[in-house]
Amino acid sequence: MELGLLYSGGKDSTLAALLLEEFYDVTLLTAHFGISDDWKHARETAESADFAFERLECDPDVAREAVDRIREDGFPRNGIQHVHQHALERLAAKEFDAIADGTRRDDRVPTVSRAQAQSLEDRHDIDYIAPLSGFGRSAVDRLVEARLDVTVGPSEEIDRADYEAELRALIAAEEGRAAIADYFPDHDQTYVTDVR
Repeated sequence: MELGLLYSGGKDSTLAALLLEEFYDVTLLTAHFGISDDWKHARETAESADFAFERLECDPDVAREAVDRIREDGFPRNGIQHVHQHALERLAAKEFDAIADGTRRDDRVPTVSRAQAQSLEDRHDIDYIAPLSGFGRSAVDRLVEARLDVTVGPSEEIDRADYEAELRALIAAEEGRAAIADYFPDHDQTYVTDVR
């Protein structure tokens, strides 16, 4: 069975791919809005982990809508959620038997409710799988420590291909790099450098 997994090159989506590969032919797809070339970081990680990789072309207007929400709210949650839902819709419309993401049980964003998952499945005749939804952060970290080499650091310093990277790039292009701190709190990101 063919499965498409939304992929950032970070620890959660890489761990999700490893958990699913025993049951599915996994293709890793990175959402791309045409704002930056950050998707290349995910491609490098996918290749080093020996997974098929594709860019998932998304609507740049959705990224702009997300940035507008971030500006209105003063924080990124709703904007990132908006982008994730769009990416899942795009992924579900492709030719896969199942789709997945790396969301964890304790994620604040993005999240997928049971109703949203069932709607995706019913409308697109696919299975939606969140293999980390039963895992908390500490459990994920222990599994990652056993299987992955990971670089961890502040968001602005870590190469990655998540939604935030392109949203940050859009804000920086419109308002300058200093404006990013007005909307995104300081936090660490991960980038997988090797799978053991």
